Amino acid sequence: MAAPAPAPRRVTILGSTGSVGCSTVDLLLRDRDSFTVEALTAGANIDLLVQQALALRPRFVAIADPRCHMALKQRLAGTGIECAAGPEALVEAAERPADWVMAAIVGAAGLAPTLAAIRRGAIVALANKECLVCAGDLVLAEIARSGATLLPVDSEHSAIFQVFDFTQPETVERVTLTASGGPFREASHAHMAEATPEQAVAHPNWDMGAKISVDSASMMNKGLELIEAHYLFDLPEERIDVLVHPQSVIHSMVSYVDGSVLAQLGTPDMRTPIAYALGWPRRIAAPSPRLDLAALSQLTFEAPDLQRFPALRLARAALQTGRGAPTILNAANEVAVESFLARRIGFLDIARLVEQTLETLQGGQVGDLSDVLELDREARAQARQHLIAGF
Repeated sequence: MAAPAPAPRRVTILGSTGSVGCSTVDLLLRDRDSFTVEALTAGANIDLLVQQALALRPRFVAIADPRCHMALKQRLAGTGIECAAGPEALVEAAERPADWVMAAIVGAAGLAPTLAAIRRGAIVALANKECLVCAGDLVLAEIARSGATLLPVDSEHSAIFQVFDFTQPETVERVTLTASGGPFREASHAHMAEATPEQAVAHPNWDMGAKISVDSASMMNKGLELIEAHYLFDLPEERIDVLVHPQSVIHSMVSYVDGSVLAQLGTPDMRTPIAYALGWPRRIAAPSPRLDLAALSQLTFEAPDLQRFPALRLARAALQTGRGAPTILNAANEVAVESFLARRIGFLDIARLVEQTLETLQGGQVGDLSDVLELDREARAQARQHLIAGF
C-alpha cells in the first residue's frame, strides 16, 4: 500500500518581488498541490506583489512602504486577502503560522522579520546573508533557543550544506566558496574606475537584483558570504577559502582530512538551491537547465586578486576583528552601493568608503537586536558623513 502524500507545506515569502522571491514563486506555481501560501511581502513593488497575490492566494500580504497601503487594499479588495503595510507588517508576516519561510529581504532590513520567523521555530530558508553578517551570534542563539531550522539558499552555502558531513564535522579540513569574478574579472583599474551602474549589474552568469549584482562585481558579495559561512558551518576565517571559477558550475567545495574534496555542481540557476530548501529533507523537481559537462569542455579556476578587489580583504579583516565590525562593514557597503547606483560615487569608491567607515568606527559588542540596529544606524550615518566630506 502506497504511503499517503504528505500534507501541503505552508510557506511564507519575505521579499517575494525580488530575484530570489520571484524564483520561489515560480517553483510554487509549478506545484500548487504541494504548497499553500500563508504570506507574501514586498518593499514597494505593488504591481508585482498584487500579481503574485492573485496567483498564489495567500492569507496575508504586507508591503514595507506605508504609502502603498491604501492602493494595495483597493487592488486586493474582495479577495479575502488581509493587507498591511510598514516595517512592523513585515514582522507580522514572519510571525504567521507558516511551516517554511523564505527570508529574501535584501540588506539589514530583513533582520527583524527573519528573527521573528526563527523565534517561533520555523524552517527558515536564508537568502538574506546580511542577517548572519550583522548579527550572527544573535541569530544562532535564537535558533538554539527556539529549535528553528536554518537552511542556506545562497548557491555557495547550499552547495556546502549538501556535501558537509555534519555527523563528523571534525573531519572537515576547509571549505571553498567559488566566485564567478563578476563582470570586471579581467577589467583594468582604469576601466573599473569609470564603470557605470549598468556595467556593474551586468553579471555574466546570474540574474540577480541590482544591489547583489554590484556586490558581486566588487566581490563584496563573496566577502559577506565568507562571514556567513563562518556562522553556518562553525569554521574559523582561515579555514574558508575563496576561488574564482568563471563558469559558475562548481558552486562550492568541502575538503576533508583524508584528501577528499566533495563539490556540488549545477547550472547557474537559483531555482536549484531554492528547490533544495523548499523540499528539504526531500528533493523536489526544479526546471533548471541540466548540466552538460561535455558541452562546457573545460572548467577554470584562479585565485582572487585582492589588490583589484579589496572588498574581500575588508570582509576577512572584519571577521577577524569580530564584535560589531561585520555590522559596520555591511552598513557602510549598503550606503556605498546605493550611492554608486545613484551615480554619486564611482565603482572603486565603494570599497574606499567601506574601509574609511571601518577605520573611523570602533564596533562594540552586539548583544541584542537593539544593539545591532543602533550600530547599523551609526555606521550608515558615519558613511554618509564621509560622503558629504568627499572622503
